[in-house]
Order: sequence, then C-alpha cells, then structure tokens
Amino acid sequence: MNPVYFSPGGGRGTRNGEQEPLTLYAWRHPRAIGAEGRCIGRTDLPVDPRRAKRLAHRIGALARRQRLPRIVVTSALQRSRAVGCWLARWGWQHRVDAALAETDFGAWDGQAWSDIGQVSIDAWCADFLRHAPGGGEPLQALLARVQAFDPGHARVVVTHGGWLSAARWWVEHGDRPPSASSWPLPPKHAVLTVLQGRRG
Repeated sequence: MNPVYFSPGGGRGTRNGEQEPLTLYAWRHPRAIGAEGRCIGRTDLPVDPRRAKRLAHRIGALARRQRLPRIVVTSALQRSRAVGCWLARWGWQHRVDAALAETDFGAWDGQAWSDIGQVSIDAWCADFLRHAPGGGEPLQALLARVQAFDPGHARVVVTHGGWLSAARWWVEHGDRPPSASSWPLPPKHAVLTVLQGRRG
C-alpha cells in the first residue's frame, strides 16, 4: 500500500523551527448494515459487532508493532464509534471528534441513489466544490473539516470514506478545486490509509 500525505491543522514546531513529523493511521469503518445502494452520510447505521471487533484487533496489532499510543479517535456515528468502543474495553483511550464525521447529505441521506435521480446528481457534479447535495454539506465544508482536524497525541483514527477522499485530495492537490471526475475513490471498508506529513 502506498501512503498518501496528510498535514493536519494546528500542532507545534520543533525547537529549531522545523515542523514536527506526523504519521496518522486512518482506517475506514467496517461495512455498515443496510447501506447497499443507498446514500449514507450521517445516517447512523449499525455495524456487525464481529466486524467491528475484528478491525479493533487489527488496529491493536498495528499499534503494538508501531509502538503507537493507545488512543483512538472516531466519529460519533456507530459504524465508526463501535470500533473505538471495542478498543476502550481493552484499555485504550477513545475520543469522539465531530471533525471525522461523514459528509452530511441533507435530504438525500438514507435514500436509495436510484430515488435521488440523475438530474440532482448531475447538478452536484457540475458545481462539485460548492453545491450542497440534498441541502446538506458542500464539499468545501468537508475539506475545511479535514484541514482543521487535530489528532492531539492520537495516531489512530477510524473515519469514513468521504473524509479519507477529502484528506487525499487536500494533501495531493492543496487548494485546487476538485471536479467530480478527479475526486479520489474512497478506500474499501476496514482498510488502512497511512497519512504522513508535518504538524504545525
């Protein structure tokens, strides 16, 4: 797996004025129950507890290999939070941060993509950065959340596909406006993305 590069907002510099290096291990949550064929942003679907536990075991093994702090940050949505709850049972510190939430699709959220209709989707794609799909959150707001996220001492997060695509876009393209055709695909469920960059 090739890492992408991430430079979170906030942070601190080193004593000689250089930026402090940071590696963030960002996992997409396990597949949610009932998500197939639907627009799922803030819709709070459950996840199979076995899948959440399996991912938590993988995260724990990685943390031991890399000697990472036993701190995990997740979104409040249960498909992400469930993984953090398993880790908390095993002695980890689990923090919830709204900055890690999936895109808010407004009135589209929870609907079948086929019911949303191609005309509405085309209108979003035509103004991909500023259009608010379903009256929810425009992409520029999601990008701002990614840039503002500060993990503190944590090096492990469990987040969402849209958030991870936004992180990839920001670190690879900076402030260049994205188009629908150039937007990165999200990683598969329960897959790790290594985000490397500099704090400060």
